[in-house]
Amino acid sequence: MQASSPTSARDGQSVVKAFADWANTDGLVWLYLFKAIAAALLALGIAMKLDLPSPRTAMTTVFIVMQPQSGAVFAKSFYRICGTLVGLVVMLALIGLFAQQPELFIASTALWVGICTAGAARNRNFRSYGFVLAGYTAALIGIPASQHPDGAFMSAMTRVAEISLGILASGFVSAVVFPRYTGELLRSTVRRRFSSFVDYVSASLGGRVDRSQIEATNARFVADIVGFEASRSTAVFESPDSRMRAGRLARMNTEFMSASTRFHALHQLMNRLRDEGKLATVEALEPYFREIAPLFDKAGEPVLKAADAVHVAAQLEAYRATLPKRVRDTRAQLEAAQAAARAIGEVHAPSDLLDFDTAAELFYRFVHEMNEYTATYASLAVDTHAREKWIARYVPKTNLVAAGVHGVRAAIVMGLLGAFWIATAWPSGTNLVLNAAATCALASASPQPARMASQMAGGTMLASLVGMILTFGVFPHIDGFPMLCVALAPALAFGVFLTTRPAYAGYGMGYCIFLCFLAGPDNVVQYNPTGYINDALALCLSMVVSAAAFAVLLPPSTPWLRNRLLANLRGQVVHACRARLTGLSGLRNRFESGTRDLMFQLSALAGNDQAFRQETLRWMFATLETGNAAIDLREDLAALPAHPRFAKDTAWRGHVDATLKNLSALFDQPGAQRYAAALAANEGAIAACRDLLERVLNDEAPREERHPVQRILSHLHFIRTALIDPQSPLAPFSQNDAAPTSGNAQGAHHAS
Repeated sequence: MQASSPTSARDGQSVVKAFADWANTDGLVWLYLFKAIAAALLALGIAMKLDLPSPRTAMTTVFIVMQPQSGAVFAKSFYRICGTLVGLVVMLALIGLFAQQPELFIASTALWVGICTAGAARNRNFRSYGFVLAGYTAALIGIPASQHPDGAFMSAMTRVAEISLGILASGFVSAVVFPRYTGELLRSTVRRRFSSFVDYVSASLGGRVDRSQIEATNARFVADIVGFEASRSTAVFESPDSRMRAGRLARMNTEFMSASTRFHALHQLMNRLRDEGKLATVEALEPYFREIAPLFDKAGEPVLKAADAVHVAAQLEAYRATLPKRVRDTRAQLEAAQAAARAIGEVHAPSDLLDFDTAAELFYRFVHEMNEYTATYASLAVDTHAREKWIARYVPKTNLVAAGVHGVRAAIVMGLLGAFWIATAWPSGTNLVLNAAATCALASASPQPARMASQMAGGTMLASLVGMILTFGVFPHIDGFPMLCVALAPALAFGVFLTTRPAYAGYGMGYCIFLCFLAGPDNVVQYNPTGYINDALALCLSMVVSAAAFAVLLPPSTPWLRNRLLANLRGQVVHACRARLTGLSGLRNRFESGTRDLMFQLSALAGNDQAFRQETLRWMFATLETGNAAIDLREDLAALPAHPRFAKDTAWRGHVDATLKNLSALFDQPGAQRYAAALAANEGAIAACRDLLERVLNDEAPREERHPVQRILSHLHFIRTALIDPQSPLAPFSQNDAAPTSGNAQGAHHAS
């Protein structure tokens, strides 16, 4: 037998590799396309077999619910059922109250849809979708049923049955036919994010990252954090394994936010020290920075799996335990060197030691945050772990006024179209009003709702033409359900393919949903060209009006909304300075997640406006740095020993409180006068803490009394460096070219 040649073996390997690449890219698109069409036709066939009055509703539901990952389908289905039931109850109540008063019925329905749309804009992920469906289902069930109030209950029940059938068909096909689980995506995301963050830390500490790359990396981290939370919230619907690790995954997201914020603050402080020429402090700390990168390796290899992170977590824990004593020794050497230099007449800045103390404190806290983050990552290697019990949920932050605008806009559109329907008695007025409700609700979740509504209108126009060909040119010439599937599959496949392309997703959504609505066959097919054209015109008109409303009535791209969200972003510092330290999710967790959520919204609104994107990034950095320092300051103040010298009515505590008050006022409404007041209050607090350390808490005082004040002094000094940073968005409010000094006393001893 002749052995195969090496060339043939290589060709075979190339073919296998090419097929694997196709299967992981375009192959997934074709798989999703097949599953979506199979679920739609399955729902249609069962609805026809059960003789439901409107099988097209079941098929339409499939395209609303279907997602590439199984967890997303289950989550979306769960919230759709919840929203459907809520909308059903509300609409039956409205029909019972206002069936004989069409004006009041339309007004109350518009009000309910507006409330639900505002709730959808207020919430995140598929919880937002539940609000969308609560409003849309009310219109979908109630407006047609209002024409025949005597049969409203049965009409509502059958509509819920059709919707439920579409949901079950979607879930069944998604779970059985080559399922793709969100949990697998989460595991790969966790590995990739841990590795990329370690590489970023190593490169930054090595001085190999410029500011533009830092901004791009942190912007990517923001999107990654928000997307990770969305995936985590859907993965819990998939399997017990995902539910057992859900708390640790949420904790990882929180710890990643804390570690990345802490590292950025440290990196920015070191850059400021280099720019100010304080090389002695930089050189004293750089040996510690060079020790970090090897700690994230296992036997010289990077960490790839959660099991490998166990070794890294142990290395970080051991390193952190030795750090305080080593830092104290380094500081003593730096202090002795400065004393020797002063003895021979050299002059050193009085804040050099305070700079070292502040940087060392940040470095220690960063090592601690990374140790926690790595330990949680390592805990994912086992099914159950004690870290699962520590719950820290991502807390989104949304502008209430913006959410209210979405609701008012939807109510106005429904009210205007409802008035037009009543005035003209248009037979397709029901479709006009209820699909305006659907378009407003669905598009309001998009960063560019006017564009989304316009795309949906374009997709609906194309669906109207294709649906006309199917209804009047194809259906009369076929017989039986198999031939019906053959006729529908190519038309539906085109729309599903469009939904897989982000640039054309709006066209695909409008095409799929409303092709089913217009051309989806019922058990008793009615060939009514006039009614078909009326319905198609009503659908397109409702979307055009919705798009116009999004473009005219306070569109999201207006400077007004941008400025409101930017004020909310700065307001996170106000929250950090004034809110309670304790709570259900903790102040720091609410601050970290809220800041990034607002940044994510602002990035979506920025579009191609790079100047605005950079401005929001600068404000995010300033907010995170200053807000975290304020929380650190407040936590250390709360942990002070019970002693009269630490009482809240002491003079030095008054200076610190004044710093927090003025800092809060500055970020609430930035201005030159408030900037000067915040900087002056900060200088006064630094001087008061130094005076306390030199006069009262001298070297003979117990360390448990001296050490907290030393940390408080470091937090105050870091706030000062953030305020006078020339790259900060607050820099234009500075009245002087050179920043004021921090007094003439040297920094106090402390070991991180």
